[in-house]
Amino acid sequence: MAGNTEVVVVGGGYAGVTAANRLAGRGDVIVTLINPRPTFVERIRLHQLVAGSDDAVVDYREVLGGRVGLVVDTVDRIDAAGRSVTLAGGDKVGYDYLIYAVGSGSAEVTVPGAAEHAYPIAGLEEAQRLRPVLDAAPVSAPVTVVGAGPTGIETAAELAEQGRAVTLVCGSVLGPYLHPKGRRSAAAQLAKLGVTVLDGPGAKVTAVSRDAVRLGDGRELPSAVTVWTAGFSVPDLAARSGLSTDALGRLLTDETLTSVDDERIVAAGDSAAPSGMPFRMSCQAAGPLGMHAAGTVLRKIAGERPEQVALGFVGQCISLGRRAGLVQFSGRDDTATKYHVGGRAAAKIKELVCWGTVKQLAIEARRPGAISIPSWMADGTRGERLRAEERAGR
Repeated sequence: MAGNTEVVVVGGGYAGVTAANRLAGRGDVIVTLINPRPTFVERIRLHQLVAGSDDAVVDYREVLGGRVGLVVDTVDRIDAAGRSVTLAGGDKVGYDYLIYAVGSGSAEVTVPGAAEHAYPIAGLEEAQRLRPVLDAAPVSAPVTVVGAGPTGIETAAELAEQGRAVTLVCGSVLGPYLHPKGRRSAAAQLAKLGVTVLDGPGAKVTAVSRDAVRLGDGRELPSAVTVWTAGFSVPDLAARSGLSTDALGRLLTDETLTSVDDERIVAAGDSAAPSGMPFRMSCQAAGPLGMHAAGTVLRKIAGERPEQVALGFVGQCISLGRRAGLVQFSGRDDTATKYHVGGRAAAKIKELVCWGTVKQLAIEARRPGAISIPSWMADGTRGERLRAEERAGR
């Protein structure tokens, strides 16, 4: 391809910023990052924003390379045939290649009353809306956190550490990802903080009102503030643009992260579904997927064959207030093992991860390509699983 190549990155989260910075290392590539807000959001700190211990935002000047053009707007539609995107403001931006990194957000809530009376916190504006509500509520007012994944656990612990009366409604089990040993460790720390954990088949929310939460077994819990952390969704931009998606709306790609519909569209992060088998939604996956997406585009520009994605996991870090945490280790295939670290040591590891994630973005912004995926994180089992499913007639 003669001359400069224009690449548009849609989404300025962990995956999008990583991809944009890496692409900007090439002098003949013009990179435009389109994001609906002017600051980078540390999603893994949103529970801290809610509790008041962090604002969860970073200036893009700290994490985005100087050669990356930032457009603050929302992409309304992708015109794959015309190689352009239409912005909510009405402008159009053309591209030679597009990286689809729109991330994820709160799932649509269908429980009666939840949309009106519960507060989701998967996005910055949602967390900011909840913060003053909690500030206005007396410390003694009952708070209910719905959803026992990492966000629910972290939010419940953060608020309980402030002395609030918190009930965590699991829906089924506490920390579904966790190994039983890790789950017991988390439960013990939550109990120490005074969190009431409700799990089991009856602990599913069936209705939410202004001052109460009703469960499937008929119990009604007083709740001055109800925080909703159950489930995630992805923006419907790909589907609205006529691109193939999985059932949740993630862009369907091959193992190089290239869209199954268009070789000039590459996906990364929570909104990517390579071979219909997406990686777990996490910043642990987002950064490496952003690196791989950039690598795929650069190889396409060079006329080379892109590599297949190879990513292994190491586990999951959960903060349990400011003074304790849980590090659940896993196999490279993202299956939790019996090994974990708890207490103050885990809190320090989690804080190091949060700090280090932003630090890596800043390093990449100044020296594209400086950060690489360790060889021991390469997931050799992914290809084996895919081949097994193909043999089984998937």
